[in-house]
Amino acid sequence: MPTPSALLAALRETAPLVQCITNYVAMNVAANVLLAAGASPAMVHAEEEAGEFAGLAGALTINIGTLSPAWIGGMKAAAGGAAAAGRPWVLDPVAHFATALRRRAVADLLDLRPAIIRGNASEIIALAGGQGSGRGVDSGDPVELAEEAARRLAAARGAVVAVTGPVDFVTDGTRSLRIHGGSPLMPRVTALGCSLTGLVGAFAAVAPEEPLNATAAALAAFAAAGEAAGRGAEGPGSFAVRFLDALHALDGASLDADTRIAAA
Repeated sequence: MPTPSALLAALRETAPLVQCITNYVAMNVAANVLLAAGASPAMVHAEEEAGEFAGLAGALTINIGTLSPAWIGGMKAAAGGAAAAGRPWVLDPVAHFATALRRRAVADLLDLRPAIIRGNASEIIALAGGQGSGRGVDSGDPVELAEEAARRLAAARGAVVAVTGPVDFVTDGTRSLRIHGGSPLMPRVTALGCSLTGLVGAFAAVAPEEPLNATAAALAAFAAAGEAAGRGAEGPGSFAVRFLDALHALDGASLDADTRIAAA
């Protein structure tokens, strides 16, 4: 079983190509986060090339934050291309419960079998068939309330499910982990959550047979960088800059700390 530090080292050594279909707000931030970590981002979303490109990338991530019919076509083509090439792909079902368009898009994407699903507590509760308290992209539920829903969803979909918040929870339906760390300033910076989805894809690219451990390592890296950035930040603006620097400077010892990842 690879350690988080070993996965980080592999990521930095191989610089995996990660295809990121994400929302307009998040593109620049997500690309910078992946570059800071050591991966290579590619924001390829057009239906005419997304499927073909997914076969070239080490992993694919799909975030439905700003949907349109054309983008949905690109998402489906990319997910199909990733599946055909045996590449892991990550689904970020942003506010999937809010509108009929989102509900249909996520239902179709789930049928294309993501390896990993990452969302906030309200999104995961609703995705598992429950009634969450989310409002738009914001979670109205604590992570703990979504843990059983995450286990059910993981078992039903054959995917790793990550619920992110002050303490993250990740499960494959049988094994479960909690990841500690981060900073209260993280939710105050636009697109950091969306960028985390991209980082999960980067770690999955270097450990496609270990999606649970890859996801936990990505969450730990994000938490460790957030913790480090928060120590000197004066507010969200300085935190955003410090976060990229902290992620770039991250060392394996911070990820392998005994208190960072714990069995749940």
